[in-house]
Amino acid sequence: MRSSTSTGYSLAALALSSLVVAASNGTNDYPPTYPLSTDPGFASEFVVALQNSLTGGADIGPVLGAVKNIKPGDMDSYHEEFYRLANATKAQAEDPQNSYDPVNVRDTWFSASQYYRRADVYIHRNWSDPLIQTVWNEQTAAFDKAIAALPIPGQRLQIPSPEGNFTVEAIWYSASRNPHAKLPTMIVGNGFDAAQEDSYHYYCAAALARGWNCITYEGPGQNTVRRTQGLGFIPEWELVATPVVDYVLLAKKQVVDENRLVLVGNSMGGYFAARAAAFEPRLSAAVLIGGVWDTYEGYISPLPKELLAVYEAGNYTQFDEQILALRDAESEAFSTEAKWGLDYGLWAFKTHSPSEFYSQTKRYRIEDVVHQIDMPVFVGDAEFEGIYIGQAKKVSDALGERATYHLFKGVAGYHCQSGAQQEMQRTIFAWLNRVLKA
Repeated sequence: MRSSTSTGYSLAALALSSLVVAASNGTNDYPPTYPLSTDPGFASEFVVALQNSLTGGADIGPVLGAVKNIKPGDMDSYHEEFYRLANATKAQAEDPQNSYDPVNVRDTWFSASQYYRRADVYIHRNWSDPLIQTVWNEQTAAFDKAIAALPIPGQRLQIPSPEGNFTVEAIWYSASRNPHAKLPTMIVGNGFDAAQEDSYHYYCAAALARGWNCITYEGPGQNTVRRTQGLGFIPEWELVATPVVDYVLLAKKQVVDENRLVLVGNSMGGYFAARAAAFEPRLSAAVLIGGVWDTYEGYISPLPKELLAVYEAGNYTQFDEQILALRDAESEAFSTEAKWGLDYGLWAFKTHSPSEFYSQTKRYRIEDVVHQIDMPVFVGDAEFEGIYIGQAKKVSDALGERATYHLFKGVAGYHCQSGAQQEMQRTIFAWLNRVLKA
């Protein structure tokens, strides 16, 4: 096995390498926000941790306190600080004096849950690490306590997928106690790594505040299904989303306006939602934040030409050995983002072989079915998009008049508008208001 020194390769595989993006965009205004770490991967994660403070899922001071003690590039340090913060916040939530007020209960447990999710980010290199399960059990239990304290408690669901032979994990949020309210309803799915619990903070809180019902869901490869059912990602996402649509229109038909049913896909969920929309005519509209044209095209884009050539020549053993050697070498040539992307990608796609991982991603492309999408589609793009740079415009162009393309710029120009959730939400709901009234 060759060392990182002998290969001379450096990667930013499978992640948001914003420095590379800024250079490729030719912008002089990068980064548009103040970075909280010299490590770009950590800096991005810190923004995600902070943005949930808008909806009770974080407190700014405690997050910044954890950030202060995290060493750039040290994944163990990142895990330990957020795990410590999560446990400390859990202790606050369990204090009997906290329980008199449902708002206290809700926000404290939401924060604890999110801190446990932060503690989970960088621990997937070793699949047998018990923390992968124990940290997730903690975040799930904390989140369930939080949604139980909502004005209308959230409802965790398991929805069978008869054709897929698996169970979809979902959470239903009602916007009204009226058992006959016919309300607009949003179905929200994440992508590569974010959990459906994150979807509450990204989309559902904003939807509920506007009088929308909301349901989040996860399928194979995503956090809970990967853990409880041992399933990696599948490209045929209609097998995941269609059972959710069935549930919404049957079990919740009294409270759902079937003419205002919207599917949202976040990040790689932009592929999943588009794929599902191609097979689901009952949807009124789809929202892609952002658009994903070809997952393989995006994931290979940061690979050095020499290493990509090894893979494309079919020398898979050599490719695997070289990329894993780089991952485990004590070298700054392999960025935190690259390590995370490789670790998490192998785990989520359920393969120990990097070449098999790349081969699997070739099946996640929307070109073959995009012509089947027959509804209005909002396609969100980002000025500082990472591995999917340029792909949202391809999706929009292929959809033609069915699409509304929107480029988020400046401080809202990070992937999925991290740190600018209010602008993203305002833009989406303004578009939905126009489209669904037409």
